Amino acid sequence: MSVATDTGVKASVHPSPNHGPRAEGALIDMVVLHYTGMRNAEEALQRLCDPRAEVSAHYLVYEDGRILQCVPEARRAWHAGRSSWKGETDLNSRSIGVEIVNPGHEFGYRPFPDAQIEAVTALVGDICRRHAIAPWRVLAHSDIAPDRKEDPGELFPWSRLAEAGVGHYVPPVPLGSGLFMQEGDSGQPVEALQSMLALYGYDIAISGRFDEKTRFAVTAFQRHFRPEKVDGVVDQSTIETLNALLRKLPSLS
Repeated sequence: MSVATDTGVKASVHPSPNHGPRAEGALIDMVVLHYTGMRNAEEALQRLCDPRAEVSAHYLVYEDGRILQCVPEARRAWHAGRSSWKGETDLNSRSIGVEIVNPGHEFGYRPFPDAQIEAVTALVGDICRRHAIAPWRVLAHSDIAPDRKEDPGELFPWSRLAEAGVGHYVPPVPLGSGLFMQEGDSGQPVEALQSMLALYGYDIAISGRFDEKTRFAVTAFQRHFRPEKVDGVVDQSTIETLNALLRKLPSLS
């Protein structure tokens, strides 16, 4: 039965037992988007509600636009796993997790249907308004765990959400030539890149060495903000797109 849940968007309730209290004093100031990465929606829902799996999310959005609430927003769902953003590591305590039905890279990654994106946009927009979540705190799972996650992936249309005022976005700078940095490089340009990624929020050391962790962060950034080419190599398009995003942050404007 469709009901009004925590969100003003129509949803149905399908409770998961997998949740706990948020850390004392933690404010909800993030939304993290995932894809389910399983063969079908039924398998995904079963896992999100299986106490043995010890995973859950606040919401599940089907391909036809239906929304289930599995965990009350006041509770700490178990969706982020080992992750970090702007120095914070207990992201489950400060975030709302939204799972989006899609088989993911392992089982036949495909574009997200219009009805699903419309539902995600309405849901996330409502969450952000109610909790006063800043646009740049609407993140991909791959942003907060770049060494182990790819979701919701390069096919997720962040620009569609941005058209409705949801999330932080700039049109990606077109691909071109020049300013290539890649794993194994070192020096001041690498240090500057790492500083910019860390300023945006990625968990990265400012060492001046383009190591594996830097490549993971660059790949995650491209997957979210410059999805035309996701290769972990820093070209002019990557660096200029990152610069444009940083300029839109209020502390830098």
